[in-house]
Amino acid sequence: MASSSSNMRLLQWCLFCVLLGTAFAQLSEDYYSSSCPQALSIIESEIKSAISKDTYLGAPLMKIHVKDCLFGGCDGSIMLNETGSFIAGNPKAKNFNTETGYEVIDGIKARLEKECPGVVSCADILAVVARDAVAKLGGPNWTVPLGRRDSDQALKVQLDSIAGILLGDLDTKIAAFNVLGFTKDEYVALQGGHTVGRARCMFYKKRIHDEKVDIDPKYAEALQANCPAIGGENNTASLDTTTPYVFDNAYFTNLINKKGLLESDQELYTGKRGKTDSIVQSFSSNKELFFEVFSKAFLKVGNMQIVTGTNGEVRKNCRVKGNNNVLQGLTDRL
Repeated sequence: MASSSSNMRLLQWCLFCVLLGTAFAQLSEDYYSSSCPQALSIIESEIKSAISKDTYLGAPLMKIHVKDCLFGGCDGSIMLNETGSFIAGNPKAKNFNTETGYEVIDGIKARLEKECPGVVSCADILAVVARDAVAKLGGPNWTVPLGRRDSDQALKVQLDSIAGILLGDLDTKIAAFNVLGFTKDEYVALQGGHTVGRARCMFYKKRIHDEKVDIDPKYAEALQANCPAIGGENNTASLDTTTPYVFDNAYFTNLINKKGLLESDQELYTGKRGKTDSIVQSFSSNKELFFEVFSKAFLKVGNMQIVTGTNGEVRKNCRVKGNNNVLQGLTDRL
C-alpha cells in the first residue's frame, strides 16, 4: 500500500495537472507544412548525424522531452537557463541527468531559425527529436502532432511532490500515471525506454553491494568492478546490458533474468506473480506489442499540459525566455 505521504503527493500532482490542463488544445500533424515545410527533415538529419557520431546521445535526446513534459508540461521549459530570480527548467531537472543532448537541440534550433525564423517552437523540437532518436536506435516510429508553444517560465510548483512520486514505490507511480490517463501497460512500456541509456553508480550502488535482493549474483558482481563500495559515484553502466544502444525489448528479458540495473526497473518483475509481471513477460516475448504500446503512451506524454494557440511564445533561442508572461493566470491560481 502507498503511504499517506505518497497519497498526498499524488493528490497534489493531480491538482497541479488539472489546473494546467485548461491550456490543452488540438495539435495538428501538418502544422508546419506551409510555414516551415523543411522542419521535420532538418530535425531528422541533425538527429541522424548526432547519433551516428555518438550512439549514447540517443537516450538523453529521448528523455529530455519526457522530463520536460513531466516537470511542468511539454512547453520546452526544461531548456531554459536560470537567470537571477528566474526559476528555469535546467535546475529542476539536474538530479535526473538531462543536460546531455542540450547542445544538439541548440544546433537544431539554430538551423531552423535560419530556415524559418520564429516559427518552430522548442517544445515541438523536443517532441520530434524524441521520436527520431527512438527510430534511429531501431525503435518504433510514429507521427508527432505539432503546434505546441513555448512557455517563458518553468513551473516549479509541486516539484518536490512530482519527484516524490517518480521516486516512490510501484503502486504510487502506477496510480499517478493512471490519473493522467495512462494504463498500467503504458506505464510499463514507458519504463521500457530504459532499453537504452545509462545510470550513474550512485543510483545502484546500494543495490549491488548491500541489498543484493532480486538481482542475479553474477550480474551484481560484474557491476561492482566499475561501481565499488567506496567511490566511483559518477561511473556509469548501461540500463540494458544485452543491447545497450538498440531500442528493443531486451530490457524486459533482462528483468525476467533479474538483471534490472535500478531497483525501479526490477520492481516491474518479481517472478512471484507481481502486478506487472505478466506485462513484462508479454513485452519480452513480443517486440511489436511493446513498440505499439510504447508509441501510444509516448504520444500521450507529448500532450501533457501543452501551451497552444496565442498563448506562450516561440523562442528564438531555447535557452532564453522572451517577454511573454505565459500561463501567469494559471500559476496565480496555484
